Amino acid sequence: QLQASGGGLVQAGGSLRLSCAASGFTLDYYAIGWFRQAPGKEREGLSCSSSKNGVTKYAYSVKDRFTISRDNGKNTAYLEMSSLKPEDTGVYYCATKLVSPWDEGSYVCRVSEDEYGFWGQGTLVTVSS
Repeated sequence: QLQASGGGLVQAGGSLRLSCAASGFTLDYYAIGWFRQAPGKEREGLSCSSSKNGVTKYAYSVKDRFTISRDNGKNTAYLEMSSLKPEDTGVYYCATKLVSPWDEGSYVCRVSEDEYGFWGQGTLVTVSS
């Protein structure tokens, strides 16, 4: 199970940290993606973290404002969001992809929905102007 949490109402310019807690499997073996669906828009990819090689990627719209990270001891991934804008409003989702042991050194995650097969429920972030 994947559970995203940490959403809420924040003023523009503020910060939030979203969490993605995994249960029933070890997140360390999985790539993680964060996605957002704004009202009336399609879901968009924001960031991803490859499994063990530490490679991360960001969409241009959130680069230098959002940071993806993991705490393997807590089996949880995070999305630190700062300098939030009203256009960051939406439901935020985390998703995972199992990376085989043979690929974990070379695998590079993609910030694309079709990369991920297991999705958690979203958490709503509202940024007021």
